[in-house]
Amino acid sequence: MSVAHVDDEEPGPGEVRHVEKALPNGDFYTGEWCDSLPHGNGKYLWTDGCMYVGEWFKGKTMGKGKFSWPSGATYEGDFKSGFMDGKGTYTGFSGDTYKGNWVMNFKHGQGTKSYANGDYYEGEWRRGFQDGHGRYQWKNGNHYIGQWRNGLMNGNGTMIWSNGNEYDGLWEDGFPKGNGNFKWADGSSYVGVWSKDDKEQSGTYYPSDSQNGNLDWDPQQVFLEDLKDCKICPGEKVSIFPSQKMPNWPGMAKGNDGRQRRMSDGKLSSYSWGSYMNDFSAASEGDSRDEDEGGGSLHLEDSDTRGSCTEFKMPMKKQGQTISKGHKNYELMLNLQLGIRHSVGRPAPAISLDLKSSAFDPKEKVWTKFPPEGSKHTPPHQSCEFRWKDYCPVVFRTLRKLFNVDAADYMISICGNDALRELSSPGKSGSFFYLTNDDRYMIKTMKKAEVKVLIRMLPAYYNHVRSFENTLVTKFYGLHCVKLTGAAQKKVRFVIMGNLFCTDYAIHRRFDLKGSSHGRTTAKPESEIDLTTTLKDLDLNYIFRLQKLWFQEFCRQVDRDCDFLEQERIMDYSLLIGFHFQEVSTSCTSGVPTPTGNEDHENEGAPQLSQLGKDQLLIDPSRWSSIRLGINMPARAEKTVRKSDCEAQLVGEPTGVLYDVILFFGIIDILQDYDISKKLEHAYKSMQYDPTSISAVDPKQYSKRFRDFIFRIFVEDT
Repeated sequence: MSVAHVDDEEPGPGEVRHVEKALPNGDFYTGEWCDSLPHGNGKYLWTDGCMYVGEWFKGKTMGKGKFSWPSGATYEGDFKSGFMDGKGTYTGFSGDTYKGNWVMNFKHGQGTKSYANGDYYEGEWRRGFQDGHGRYQWKNGNHYIGQWRNGLMNGNGTMIWSNGNEYDGLWEDGFPKGNGNFKWADGSSYVGVWSKDDKEQSGTYYPSDSQNGNLDWDPQQVFLEDLKDCKICPGEKVSIFPSQKMPNWPGMAKGNDGRQRRMSDGKLSSYSWGSYMNDFSAASEGDSRDEDEGGGSLHLEDSDTRGSCTEFKMPMKKQGQTISKGHKNYELMLNLQLGIRHSVGRPAPAISLDLKSSAFDPKEKVWTKFPPEGSKHTPPHQSCEFRWKDYCPVVFRTLRKLFNVDAADYMISICGNDALRELSSPGKSGSFFYLTNDDRYMIKTMKKAEVKVLIRMLPAYYNHVRSFENTLVTKFYGLHCVKLTGAAQKKVRFVIMGNLFCTDYAIHRRFDLKGSSHGRTTAKPESEIDLTTTLKDLDLNYIFRLQKLWFQEFCRQVDRDCDFLEQERIMDYSLLIGFHFQEVSTSCTSGVPTPTGNEDHENEGAPQLSQLGKDQLLIDPSRWSSIRLGINMPARAEKTVRKSDCEAQLVGEPTGVLYDVILFFGIIDILQDYDISKKLEHAYKSMQYDPTSISAVDPKQYSKRFRDFIFRIFVEDT
């Protein structure tokens, strides 16, 4: 490496100077320089013709800058840690122009895009696609105003054609679906239920005042003809992202004291949010290989509190005990699987998301008898005779549709050849938990009182999850009961829920957080805590830093969900958090790897992932496209330390030690009503402990305390 226009005298620490550097690979940098890294204003020219001109911070593009591609495309705007992040304008080589918000290379937030073909979009974006409310104008004069999801018209919206015709109603995946009204320019209209399947479509034609004739028009014409010229332009793709071009400067991963350390701006961040977005060509088929869920164990530096847990053994097998023949609950599992197969598999009319109030009636339940020899409606089986009850079957069938659960996949997960797994011990409430073999669904046994609460709040729950796609509250897929016949007459009620931690990532930490302190610590001795242990409020020693737009969405959704639970008089719920350290080194001679992974001195500046994370990112593009609030979310976890062991300090002081993590979280245990037993519990414990420290409090007080706590441990990443 040659240096020109620089004094021979070695500069002091922190001294900024101007340099011109020709790098061994042919790249060239000219600009301000500090502590062996670009720092200040500078220009970097790559041998392939890419160029960046703008601000640098400790070797990374940070601040205002302009990146240009050899094709002629340019991005001008904000950069953060090498990413297009903030406000900026991308002008493509073909003439596409996007102006608006970016988050880690994705169009995310408010933005406008002018397409090379003459189309135009203005509105909300998410992860690079139109998502939220927006307006799309076609070059031929047609335009759509309404809701979008993943780049397609989805939800309530209005399409207005240049000839004056108009459709106003519901959309799904780019087409009318559900209730809608088609109006002609002359004032006549067709009102009904819309679907691409003409068997599902029905409606009524209303002529205008000036019309007398009969309608000679097929509603399918809208799908076959009218929407032909309303295709969404895909736009051009970014060939390679600036973050993928950033050089790895020598010494970049070292602190001023020479020690290897985690950089506060995140050494892994260039892999956190899909820097592979349009460049999967490097992933050959041969890169795919089978991996265990991880081997060895995990050690955190400076582990001085319970939440650090000095050593965790990585799970080599799935959590829970397989329910095989001879298990005390084997017959119950068979009954459950037979019942689910019957409930989900039986024919049913087409589902509309607009449910009648009668569907929510507590009396809306279906009993089915399952004799061992079989019947007209049930197959023969090897279990004892039992009766099966479906609560509000139409509602739960519709919820599964709303949550995009395929009926066949659902049946295979629960009723396939693989047995369920029983978690080792019942929860605090005495309920038992079962997991499906693919980890997608969790089955929980319920008390009669909990069933009553769920059925009572079902209309409000349905409206809430339908209104807020990113709700964090538990997803319920079915509510059932098995009643054994004979002398026992035993009833087992259970609910089927989504499993929050259904992921290929190893969950290195999990916390159940309520915002209260009394009894909120793990009773296990240190030596027994492993990766499957759920820690509690007083064990927590992290805060979580979210990207600005994600943080704003998180705050809005927590407020909406807590308002809903408060209105339904629910308390004692928790935020369940699990996270995966993106970088786990196993090269320590002690055999205890660290999440910083800085043992690899040859690649100090290079981003690193656990091997499983690398493989999944390379071979599975859905890894980055599946990021949602609370699911697969990239974030940074900052270590905290409490000043003392007193319960008064629920959240410790930040230490500046940060780790790149993948977050999973949601609000669970939402079926505890503030009934007389909880009021008595509150009165009794208030005489012994600080009333603000106990879990059993009035729903309004509980909601406020919960929010106050959650908004202290989740903060905006600045």
